[in-house]
Amino acid sequence: MEKPILALKNASIFQKQHLVLSDIHLSVERGEFVYLIGKTGSGKSSFMKTLYGDLPLDHGEGHIVAYDLRTLKEKDIPFLRRKLGIVFQDFKLLPDRTVNDNFLFVLKATGWEDKVAMDAKINEVLTKVGMETKGFKFPHELSGGEQQRVAIARALLNDPELILADEPTGNLDPQTSVEVMEVLQEINKSGRTILMATHDYALILKYPSKTLKCDGSKVYEVVQKTTSSAE
Repeated sequence: MEKPILALKNASIFQKQHLVLSDIHLSVERGEFVYLIGKTGSGKSSFMKTLYGDLPLDHGEGHIVAYDLRTLKEKDIPFLRRKLGIVFQDFKLLPDRTVNDNFLFVLKATGWEDKVAMDAKINEVLTKVGMETKGFKFPHELSGGEQQRVAIARALLNDPELILADEPTGNLDPQTSVEVMEVLQEINKSGRTILMATHDYALILKYPSKTLKCDGSKVYEVVQKTTSSAE
């Protein structure tokens, strides 16, 4: 049986000395789309940061894309992040360079050298998110929704096994949020696993999927209510 792409057991997450989440037991299987919900301050961001190596996991067990979070060394973090696609709420695009140059920066930083292969990869990921004509633009020339599409495309550059999206629609209006969600849904349908932290319950209702909730320093799965008409 294939191992889960993400598994935590008896895990506790701390910010410095402060306990944020305790006794976490969960797993995410390959190909799943999973929401992480919870109020502001409930630990969603700390949870995400632990998964991509920004916060250490000192208590319990944690495995993500075949890395052991308990024994993760500083030097391993760039390699872990290459197997993850990380999408942030505030896009984190470099403002002083075009979309294409933003992507070239990432590819060169992760060891790509062949210019033809890099250009082909950039075109491929931009096409996936419907932004293939925007590579020459600077971030400030794009709308918020376009910037987030570009950020999602950037997360796909190294063919990640798992995409961690931390409030990817948090700065977007409802219509644009739906458009970005459609992009994420398509990426998930192509076989990629996505864990998305959000407080946008309208999106969860529109695109129901497995949901984990941070509440009272715990993380647990929310059982979706089904209506009789859906049965």
